[in-house]
Order: sequence, then C-alpha cells, then structure tokens
Amino acid sequence: MSSSASQPGSVVAVSRSASHSFSKPAAEAITLIENWGVEGDAHAGVTAQHLYVVKKDPTRANLTQVHLIQEELFAELADRFTVGPGELGENVTTRGVDLLTLPLGTRLHLGTTAVVEVTGLRSPCSQINAYQGGLMKALVAKDDDGCVIRKSGIMGIVVAGGVVAPGDGLRVELPAGEHIALGVV
Repeated sequence: MSSSASQPGSVVAVSRSASHSFSKPAAEAITLIENWGVEGDAHAGVTAQHLYVVKKDPTRANLTQVHLIQEELFAELADRFTVGPGELGENVTTRGVDLLTLPLGTRLHLGTTAVVEVTGLRSPCSQINAYQGGLMKALVAKDDDGCVIRKSGIMGIVVAGGVVAPGDGLRVELPAGEHIALGVV
C-alpha cells in the first residue's frame, strides 16, 4: 500500500527526439508506453538506450525511459544561463514538486492515466558544457557536508501509459515503507 503526498504539481512542457541529440524539441503532447518510455524518443526501450550505457552493457534494463526536470531549476540558473524546457534533454518539465527530494520508487501520476516510477537522479555529462560553457558546474554542487548535489533532473520508467501534455496535473504517490534517497541511475 502506498501513501499519497499532497504535493500538487503540473506539467509545463513535454519534449521528445528520435535522435540522440542533447536537447529535445517541444511537442504538443507525448505518449508514454508502459515498460518502454516516450513513443518516438531515442531513449525509449526495454534495454538501456543511452549511448554510454549501451557501450558498457547493451542488455542492462532501461531505468532511464523518461527524464524529468523541474522548471524551478531554470529560474535558479537564469542569472548565468538561458535554459528552457527540453534544452537539457528532458521529456517532461514540471512545476510545483521538488523532484530531486523524492524517494526511490515514487510514482508520478501525469495527466489522467500515465504513471512514471522514479528510478534515480540524472548525472549531468560533459555534453552540458558543450551546450553552454560552465553549465555542468552549475548543475553539480556540494552541500555544507560536502555531499554532491545533482540538479539535472530525475529518471524513471513508465508503469502505466498515457498521453501527457502541457497543463496536465502531476500527482505524487510516495512509496510505502522506509524511503530511500535517490542515487545516480
């Protein structure tokens, strides 16, 4: 049995790309397919599709079917960078929920039927600096205890399919039991 959190949020933008490009163009809507990912996106599939993971283990389960970033990050970066939805490679840009603090296994209900289960944090790669110099350093920080904080969003798998569009609601369903902090996936 899972507990529901009273963290209402919303979908700001959705994006997809059929190529392994860094940024993803905005779409009017995306279709999430159970156990697959975003229809028409290069990172969709049962096994890992990120090029660096495929080189290491092409049979690894795809725990990165959907990439989500909270819009609030763009405001945090605005004094040094110009970044908008889809530009950091995310499929879903959200508002109103602190995605980075969600525990492993959280289920994000997007729109009326789609559900994404959170699998971990996205670790920013050097392509971010090619996009805008110095951006990677802005997306990786350290807290007062010296622990690394990754701000480049979260990853998940599709556990229930559906169409997701800007303006859709976002509801957080926390996992039952002890909550485990997200690690890099």
